[in-house]
Amino acid sequence: MPIAGIVTIVIALVIAAALAYYLIRVVLVLRAVNDSLGRITFGVRAIAHRTEPLGELLAPVKRDLQEVADTLDNVVADLAEDAPAA
Repeated sequence: MPIAGIVTIVIALVIAAALAYYLIRVVLVLRAVNDSLGRITFGVRAIAHRTEPLGELLAPVKRDLQEVADTLDNVVADLAEDAPAA
C-alpha cells in the first residue's frame, strides 16, 4: 500500500475520532440542558400548584374584610353624630 493511502486512512480516522468526540460532548451538553429544563418545569408546576387555590381562599377573606369595612363605616358615622357642631 502506498504511503498516500496510509496517510489518507490515518487522516480519516483522526477526523472520525474528532467527530465522535464532539458528538459525545454535544450529547452530554444536551443531557445537562434536559436535566435543567426538567428541574425548571418541576419548579414551575410546583409554583402553579401552590398558587392554584388562592381564589377559593380569598373569598372568605374578602367577605371578612367587607364586614370590617362596614363596621368601621358605622363607627365613623356614630362618631360624626356624636361630635359637637362647630
